[in-house]
Amino acid sequence: MEIIDIHSKKQGKKLSNFYPHKFVIDGIECNSMEGFLQSLKYKNPQKQAKICTLVGRKAKEKGKIKLWWRISGNIHWQGKRIKRVGKDFDLLIEKAYNCLFENEDFKKALLETKGKILCHTIGKHNKRATILTEEEFISNLNRLRNE
Repeated sequence: MEIIDIHSKKQGKKLSNFYPHKFVIDGIECNSMEGFLQSLKYKNPQKQAKICTLVGRKAKEKGKIKLWWRISGNIHWQGKRIKRVGKDFDLLIEKAYNCLFENEDFKKALLETKGKILCHTIGKHNKRATILTEEEFISNLNRLRNE
């Protein structure tokens, strides 16, 4: 069975969080999943909305300067504090991917992988070390693809 390694510079790049797929979550326009994910490291909703408009490396760089969430174990979304490890975080990420799945280009790219194994070999596994683990990422893609 063919394996697709999702990475911004590899075969699965259209499924990468860095790819410029637009979507809307809770009325906030996002230009990439990476922008959304990095915005969760900020408390201020206006700052979050601005970061949601970023794509790829620019979004990633904005998140690199915010490391307090690793210590506190909390992220934020639209004024609400959410524990990084917990059901509320999982539901928020699931919701974000559901919104992303409404983007026709993303949906097409994901559905074209039917029958293939998805992986993200550069992903981390410790929830306190990354805003989205490989397992969280791939499980959401598989969930959407299988529904």
